[in-house]
Amino acid sequence: MKNMKIGIIGTGAIGSILAERFAQAGHQVKVTNTRAMPELEKIAAKLGATAATLHDVVKDVDAIIFSMPFGAYKDLPKDLLKEVPQDVVVMDTSNYYPFRDGEIPELEQITESEYISGILNRPLVKVFNNILEYTLKHHGKTAGAEGRVAISIAGDNPEHKKVVAQLVDLTGFDTVDAGSLAESWRQQPGTPAYCTELNEAELKQALGNAEEGKAPAIRDFIMDNLRKMVSWPTYEEILAGNRLHEMGRGK
Repeated sequence: MKNMKIGIIGTGAIGSILAERFAQAGHQVKVTNTRAMPELEKIAAKLGATAATLHDVVKDVDAIIFSMPFGAYKDLPKDLLKEVPQDVVVMDTSNYYPFRDGEIPELEQITESEYISGILNRPLVKVFNNILEYTLKHHGKTAGAEGRVAISIAGDNPEHKKVVAQLVDLTGFDTVDAGSLAESWRQQPGTPAYCTELNEAELKQALGNAEEGKAPAIRDFIMDNLRKMVSWPTYEEILAGNRLHEMGRGK
């Protein structure tokens, strides 16, 4: 794929890994977060990226990745993407957890990414939300490799999803098209496709197995169990926790 200009909002677990991977692949990456500029510049330098303000990170780019805590989106400037051309691919990696983000009644009617799309007043692609930090950092493989983990993407623009699929491949993972943004609930927390490290065929099956309306209770059950642990759960414990619902199906 051609070299791209990518703006990333958020340098947490997922955002920082993506920034580093894309920079290493030769893309021009700008990052921003809520830190003061001197500290942001140090973070950006370690990632091979350029530090930018919130308004500058979305200017003159081919793609924008929002990788922020779900509850922080409501605080973004409402006109942030107003001047951004419509051909710029916008991605959302976030997940909603009520214990952290507070109760959001609208999410009983629409998907998490539809909610974010409404805040941004912009179509977007849901991606990189259903993969653990450890998986993204350590389990990427070259295309065609046996046991390559797959990531699902959802959105309404086929051309934008093609670009996203190329970026996913660059990070070392296969892609499964999960359908429209309205269907992105199939990869939200508490579903069989969420952070369960599946290959392409398994992920397609998991997306199909998702039952609308059941994920929130499963999400909360899993999180309650993980939060009861004496120490912060390991990658293996989190992965096992996210697979609990599959065990409940007798699989």
